[in-house]
Amino acid sequence: MSDKLTDVTDADFDTAVLASDKPVVVDFWAEWCGPCKQVTPILEALAGEHGDKITFLKMNIDENPATPGMYGVISIPTINVYVGGELVKSIVGAKPKAALLRDLQPYAELGN
Repeated sequence: MSDKLTDVTDADFDTAVLASDKPVVVDFWAEWCGPCKQVTPILEALAGEHGDKITFLKMNIDENPATPGMYGVISIPTINVYVGGELVKSIVGAKPKAALLRDLQPYAELGN
């Protein structure tokens, strides 16, 4: 399992995220965002550990403005969790790995 996050764009968001048969975590980020750079290695580690249960993607909000606007992303990093094509959780701000794992656990039964 790769520990790099795959990019998702406005053009392929519906296919990659909404049509996925497993939960999807989307990290909304930007190159200039310091806290985003703190979260990326944590999400990459989680993807390496739990990528079989949950898909981890990232979306650059500067290159893809439509999707963040549609989901009301006004602060980054914002980490959205989608299950069955629906937004089920939005995590705003940088958090340590243990806190992110706790937030994501109900959606993929992580850590059990």
